[in-house]
Formats: sequence, C-alpha cells, structure tokens
Amino acid sequence: MDEISLETLGRHLQALRQARGLSLSQLAGQAAIAKSNLSRLEQGNGNPTIDTLWRLARQLRVPFGTLIAPIATSVEDSGVSVQLIEQSQGRGEPAVDAYLMRCAPHTCRRAEGHASGTRETLQVIEGWIAAGPTGAERQLAAGELFTFRADRPHDYRTSDVAATLLVTIVYAREDESNG
Repeated sequence: MDEISLETLGRHLQALRQARGLSLSQLAGQAAIAKSNLSRLEQGNGNPTIDTLWRLARQLRVPFGTLIAPIATSVEDSGVSVQLIEQSQGRGEPAVDAYLMRCAPHTCRRAEGHASGTRETLQVIEGWIAAGPTGAERQLAAGELFTFRADRPHDYRTSDVAATLLVTIVYAREDESNG
C-alpha cells in the first residue's frame, strides 16, 4: 500500500475507533494485535495484513468495506489482493460489500469467520479455486458461483493457476445477528 493510502487508512481507522469511544489499548486487545502496531497503523505507518484489517473491522462493528473505503487501492497480503469495488449505502438494509479478489498460484488463505449471519458469494472470473468453509471447500472454475455462510473460518486455495474472483459479502442486520 502506498504512503498516501496508509495515511488515509490510519486517519479513518482512528476516527472510527474514537467515534466508538475505544482507547488504543481496548481496540488492540479486542482485535488481538499489539497496541504499538495499532498506533503505527493510525499514524499511517506499517503494512497491515488483510487479517489484521478484518479483525479491526469486526471489533469496530463495521463491514470491511467501510474500513477500507477511503483508499482507492487494493490491500495485498501473501499472494492475495482484495480491492473494494462497491458497498451499499442504504439504512435499514443489510450491508453489502463487493470486492475484486486475486489469488496468485499456490496460495492458501484461511479467513476468520465474519459476524454471525454473514454470507459470502464467490464468482470465479478467471482460473480456478477451492474455496468455502474449512473442511467443506468446493472446487470452482471460471463462471461458477458459490454462496456459503461466512461466519465461520473459510479457505481460498489455488494450485498452479491464479484465480480472479468477484466476492460479495452480505452482513446480517444487527437485529438478525443478535437474535
């Protein structure tokens, strides 16, 4: 991520944290990251992983897309590139994020479960990938679509061919995820 994107992300992360009345220590503890790492991120330094950003978004109770929306660049980590394409802006509707995801050959990525009730839909644009809930992954080729519950750990795995996916994440509304 370039310097301007890191600074923009840091300011946005800090604003979200402060709006929720959380200290650096509180958010760092809840997201299971070092307070010094969170401080560096808020200052526009460091190189956050996708997992770190997901954990922060979850603890801030915002969709991942809300956290990274101010930056126009992709987030890259260990052979995986994720770029926000669009996110819903409606009130009273479930939040929906759409991403372009690219996985390099020989990539194995395990994602933590998202908030309760979250659903994820993958549409393979190019290549093939084994993806879905850990232990129940499906082999997907270009043109195929797969929707699964994403509130438990799930995997994305390529072999010797890269994969490009359209990923849509639908977060449950607060009243649905707490009931």
